[in-house]
Amino acid sequence: MTTEPRPRRTDGRQPTDLRPVRITPGYLKFPAGSALIECGDTKVICAASIDEKVPPFLAGTGQGWVTGEYSMLPGSTLGRQPREVSQGKIGGRTHEIQRLIGRSLRAVTDMKALGERTVWLDCDVIQADGGTRTAGITGAFVALVLALAKARERGLITGGGAGGSGGGGGLPVRDFVAATSVGIIDGVAMLDLAYSEDSRAGVDMNLVATGAGQLIEVQGTGEHSTFSRQEMEGLMDLALRGIGRLIAIQKDVLGPLAAEVGLAAAAAGGGSAGSAGGTTGAARMPPSR
Repeated sequence: MTTEPRPRRTDGRQPTDLRPVRITPGYLKFPAGSALIECGDTKVICAASIDEKVPPFLAGTGQGWVTGEYSMLPGSTLGRQPREVSQGKIGGRTHEIQRLIGRSLRAVTDMKALGERTVWLDCDVIQADGGTRTAGITGAFVALVLALAKARERGLITGGGAGGSGGGGGLPVRDFVAATSVGIIDGVAMLDLAYSEDSRAGVDMNLVATGAGQLIEVQGTGEHSTFSRQEMEGLMDLALRGIGRLIAIQKDVLGPLAAEVGLAAAAAGGGSAGSAGGTTGAARMPPSR
């Protein structure tokens, strides 16, 4: 497996390049937080809504919940994608992705500071060209931060704000989260696969990580071939470098709010999610190889 810089991709990218990424915050009028994320030709609308209740298993605990829903619009693919509601059930792929989105964002959210309320993260794919789940996670994080900032402005949450139960300033979010895909195609490790690449990859992997480089989820499969531990570690390093770039984009989009991510955790002495030392989202990624 190699990542040497030679143009092997249909869009002219080098193997280590992300597709062009654009995140438009506040894309929708009504949700507490929202964003449109565009990764190449993949486009996902992410909306964060806050519900003043929690699932029954959390009632009376004083803790909140973050969960995700995911769907692909009928016109998002080359052939019409039937609405799952018309089929009377949610497919296995959709169920898996919804759980992944929820897990990824819960990993960095301070549930105690959130209080007994639920944040719903709705990720709707309006155009699919590979990497819809990873784009959804990356965009949903921006929507989450915007929603929590608005909730604080309205006095709904105080746990991450100055004087709140979080013990200092900042939002009840411990660190940044982003996700991307990697794969091996014709023996070459490639970052951020488009659909035409993903469909012929011998090995493909999705990776979710925090700004501190802590892993939340690794999904790797030998689709048409096996792969070695060394190749797996090379793919993970490549994905983490890509995630570092995505988090830099998130920070730019969030502006002053980016400085509040991880601030409450640092003030409380707890550090960021899965890390020590109170990082505020500075990416600790492996060096380029």
